[in-house]
Amino acid sequence: MSFNFPTLLVLATFLTGGIWLLDAVLLAPRRRRLAEAGAGSQAIGGPARPLREPVVVEYARSFFPVILAVLLLRSFLVEPFRIPSGSMMPTLLVGDFILVNKFAYGLRWPVLNTKFLEIGDPQRGDVAVFRFPRDPATDYIKRLVGIPGDTIDYRDKTLFVNGQPVPQEPDGRYLGVGSGAGQTGYLMAQEDLSGHNHTILINPNAPDLPPGCRELAYGPIKVPPGHYFAMGDNRDNSNDSRCWGLVPDENLVGKAFAIWMHWDGQRPGFPVDWGRLGQVVN
Repeated sequence: MSFNFPTLLVLATFLTGGIWLLDAVLLAPRRRRLAEAGAGSQAIGGPARPLREPVVVEYARSFFPVILAVLLLRSFLVEPFRIPSGSMMPTLLVGDFILVNKFAYGLRWPVLNTKFLEIGDPQRGDVAVFRFPRDPATDYIKRLVGIPGDTIDYRDKTLFVNGQPVPQEPDGRYLGVGSGAGQTGYLMAQEDLSGHNHTILINPNAPDLPPGCRELAYGPIKVPPGHYFAMGDNRDNSNDSRCWGLVPDENLVGKAFAIWMHWDGQRPGFPVDWGRLGQVVN
């Protein structure tokens, strides 16, 4: 039986907290009584020597505050993720370590993933992490190009939102490094999606749908309430909503906002790209 990390954190929090609480309420008072009884059998006036605290209780008391803090931070504030593929190039590269705002789209209970506090709604153009609809144990990251009520179409390498083409400005050719070297020569374009200015990659020799993505018919797709249309910035190398459909609201994890580390083992020389550290994700 396998457990994901949030489940392990919750279980560890309840286990360590439960042991600590049980000891404080039942076992610690019993140890004090035994210690006092033992002192009474010694010489009058001798100091009472408390019984030693069990090792398991000592560890639980030490680890519970740390595990609880990690659980609260990771569940409700910020969670780190690593980018494993090039589907969001050049915005995000293979080996980027990013931070995700967990409260941008409302607070959810860990493990259950049910929302208990509405804070904000996803906006068109957000770079969002979500649980893959076909395998919720897997996290995906894409750009939300369509929000509820939008009509999305993609043809001739151009994204259409509600019948209007999203503005693009050619920006030369891409020069990839390390794990992204295979994308060298792709066309770059600056795309303005509802104020989110970002760079996309286009392979002019590839079809509009990525390889293997033939489940959705060509043509406009109306986004229903509670769903989102997600696409990668590497338009011709992205397994996204063109392939497997829409992202339900309950699958959203959070909004990516910064890169805190980059480590690419295929990068020439040193694997860390210091220039990417601290970059804002737009």
